Amino acid sequence: MDADAFVANWYAEKERLLSAASMPGTECEAKITAMGLSSEQTAQLHDLLRTFATDVMYTLLLGLDGSASLGNDQRSYTLLDEDGSVIAKEGDLEAAAYAWFQERRAPRR
Repeated sequence: MDADAFVANWYAEKERLLSAASMPGTECEAKITAMGLSSEQTAQLHDLLRTFATDVMYTLLLGLDGSASLGNDQRSYTLLDEDGSVIAKEGDLEAAAYAWFQERRAPRR
């Protein structure tokens, strides 16, 4: 796995979580329904959740890369797979995260 594949998995997880927010039978969907929002307000809420989830995941990835702080600490981390192979060198996660979360790269087929 390389940095792009790692970030692609984070992006896919973001999309899965956002889909689950409106899936019937989930706690999140029940809470949104209980708000009694109009369809326009519901769409605005989902847009807000998408923006928030994007910002959170993007910031965490940049924090792992060392290009943003996590809490009050900014440092780069070495990301290894279970075999001990380096997944990303410094700057790789930042570049991949920008492509996926800011430029909305489409998944590779």
